[in-house]
Amino acid sequence: MPTELFDPSGLLERGGPIIWLQLALAFFGAVFVIERLFFFHRARINVGDLLVGFSNHVRRKAYAEALHEAARAPGPVARVAHAVLLRHHLDRRDLRDVAQEAGQLEVPRIEKNLRAILAISLIAPLVGMLGTILGLTDLFEGLRQQSEGTVSVDLSEGVFQALVSTAFGLIVAIPSYLFYVYFHARARRLFHRIERTGIEMVNIVCDARAEEGMVLIRDSIGDRDRPEPKK
Repeated sequence: MPTELFDPSGLLERGGPIIWLQLALAFFGAVFVIERLFFFHRARINVGDLLVGFSNHVRRKAYAEALHEAARAPGPVARVAHAVLLRHHLDRRDLRDVAQEAGQLEVPRIEKNLRAILAISLIAPLVGMLGTILGLTDLFEGLRQQSEGTVSVDLSEGVFQALVSTAFGLIVAIPSYLFYVYFHARARRLFHRIERTGIEMVNIVCDARAEEGMVLIRDSIGDRDRPEPKK
């Protein structure tokens, strides 16, 4: 009997049709989790170093190099910086709007499959409860048949189906919810980095233009104060 309980084929046969539905939920949950793990791994980037590199390029008016670096860097942070650099000729207010719109476009990519993982973590226990109810229904039906003396039924089947359905539902739900909490925290941190990058990029571009204007004014004043050459 103990060997049958831990036999996968026997578990599927005796667990009832609910086990197959829970296996489908577990499969899709694993696919969504793996996809999000790859996404957040690729989105990891040192924002400070990236902004320092952009600042050096912008101060030298090397916008082509800055755009190339932003296009080469992976993740939503680099894409927001790329959007600001593409429109570096706009004024501060318009650049802020560009950075905000670029950040909003990244929201669906960051939140992709998070709701699906949460849904699986909520649905799996309900499916397990359904399997428990079906198993208990079989149990009481067997008790009724035994009381009537019509047939001898193994009551352990109904108990086994009820317990396995509940346990399997929790096995699927608990990791799914833990991964959802983890991914949600990663998404919040990524939103903060995107917002920081947008603000910093606007400041970098506008400050570089202001410094350029100050240099031009200083040069013009120096030329005006410079004595004219004697003829």
